[in-house]
Amino acid sequence: MRKKILAVGLVVLLVLPLLSIGQGQPATTLGKVQARGKLICGVNNAVPGFGFVDPQGNYSGFDVDYCKALSVAIFNDPNKVEYRPVTAATRFPALQAGEIDVLIRNTTWTLDRDVGLPFNFAPTTFYDGQGFMVPVKSKIKSAKQLKGATVCVQSGTTTEKNLTDFSRANKLDIKPVVFEKVEAATGAYFAGRCVAYTTDASGLASVRNKEAKNPAEHVILPELISKEPLGPVVRRGDDEFFAIVKWVIYGLIEAEEYGVTQANVDKMLAESQDPVVQRLLGKSEDTGKLLGLERDWMVRAIKAVGNYGEIFERNVGPKTPLALPRGVNALWNRGGIMYAPPVR
Repeated sequence: MRKKILAVGLVVLLVLPLLSIGQGQPATTLGKVQARGKLICGVNNAVPGFGFVDPQGNYSGFDVDYCKALSVAIFNDPNKVEYRPVTAATRFPALQAGEIDVLIRNTTWTLDRDVGLPFNFAPTTFYDGQGFMVPVKSKIKSAKQLKGATVCVQSGTTTEKNLTDFSRANKLDIKPVVFEKVEAATGAYFAGRCVAYTTDASGLASVRNKEAKNPAEHVILPELISKEPLGPVVRRGDDEFFAIVKWVIYGLIEAEEYGVTQANVDKMLAESQDPVVQRLLGKSEDTGKLLGLERDWMVRAIKAVGNYGEIFERNVGPKTPLALPRGVNALWNRGGIMYAPPVR
């Protein structure tokens, strides 16, 4: 009897997915996205350079460009994206509940999140580290001088945990002033409620440029107290969609390495004899078939947003208000650690 029950149960498990498909229910994230006709991307809307919405409702930034790259790879249209703002507190519940398809919002990859939450972290798109910003008039030159100081910080973040660890390790007795929303934390700092404000160094540069009445009156201290690898996150259990998110990122990194840009991608497709470029652009091999995408998936992405270096320079690079150097985010063969497996 037990064997018969197990056999019936196995048949049910095998048949249910087929019934679902037969009834027209998309079985994968990619299927749901295609059926819906748009990608829902969880983003930040208050960090210029990374994720920001202007008064007209237009989104822009480093992370937003990756949403566009995914959209154009899937739909051949960078604008088939619904940008859904999520906070540090709401981002993971929104992803788990299926309210968003992918989270691309300055989210740090940690063991606890990788193993303890039902998500997969895609490749790191920005290597960052946590720092501190203080008023110039405070004459503080080092984070080690924050003994007993109040520090504004956002709750539910690795930033909050890192601050506690740093304070304890250095016996500084720092007093965190915690806020759920980043706007509240930064507003309190600029209002003088805290001696310092802490977040990722890139975020400090963005906040200083956006919110300070006079950015020159605030200094970002030289120390970084953590490693913050930032990148997209997807739900665990959907290898097909996870692969798409991963390889769109890798493809844009590889495009920079081999000199394929937004301006020359058509010419490179037509004229390049480099086997790597031919594979990357779908001329010699159809890598899109492996991902459930069209053959020119990477050509579309590069045309829409440029390669990795172009995305960086346009949004956060030295010629932008954030003026961030490439640093470790430079390619592996140019002094950095940004590296993509071969697109082959």
